[in-house]
Amino acid sequence: MEAVGRSVALAGSLARGGELRGRARAVLNALDVTLDADEGPLHVPGPVGTLIVANHVSWLDIVGLLAVEPAAFLAKREVAGWPLVGGLARRLDTLFVDRWALRGLPESVDAVAARLREGRSVAVFPEATTYCSEPGGPFRRAVFQAALDAGAPVRPVTLTYLQGGEPSTVAAFVGDDTLARSIGRVVKASELTLRVRAHPALAPEGDRRELAARARRAVLAAEPAHV
Repeated sequence: MEAVGRSVALAGSLARGGELRGRARAVLNALDVTLDADEGPLHVPGPVGTLIVANHVSWLDIVGLLAVEPAAFLAKREVAGWPLVGGLARRLDTLFVDRWALRGLPESVDAVAARLREGRSVAVFPEATTYCSEPGGPFRRAVFQAALDAGAPVRPVTLTYLQGGEPSTVAAFVGDDTLARSIGRVVKASELTLRVRAHPALAPEGDRRELAARARRAVLAAEPAHV
């Protein structure tokens, strides 16, 4: 019955209007997911936007980041059609790409750089796919070129899912799993917490290989600290 109640609450949260941060938080509340996030914005104040980079575990990652601070996303094209997150992402003028297709990468990098120059922050999952446990996958370097081209800071963010205070894979969306099954597990989960930890921003220095490596080390750090 608890899962049924959450499903009803979820439908109501999706139907509500208002600003995106509030809508994302309403989705988490409907799913009974606790958001454990640092105080303060993810973006770095200044004339350009911030490239927000995070590890990737679940479809719920997008909702969690939007609940902290709405930003445009660079996401695979399938996300546009997903329930829960697709509509939220489309409203933020998200850039949908074909799974990091090499042919379209230069255009995607230029588009991200343009948004950053306009003062708009962009959130990216540089692993380009989901991983249910550490250490995850390598960070694709191309998107970091956008930060270098725009002179934009990079904010590494660590996303962690917990149940009863212990690491949990219940929200993971990997392999041959379906979105429906993953949502079903979250609806039924108890004591689920999404922890969002922001690390000190990285200056847009060096080359994209170096910047990607620095960001990945920060995301994997044991004790994140928001500065």
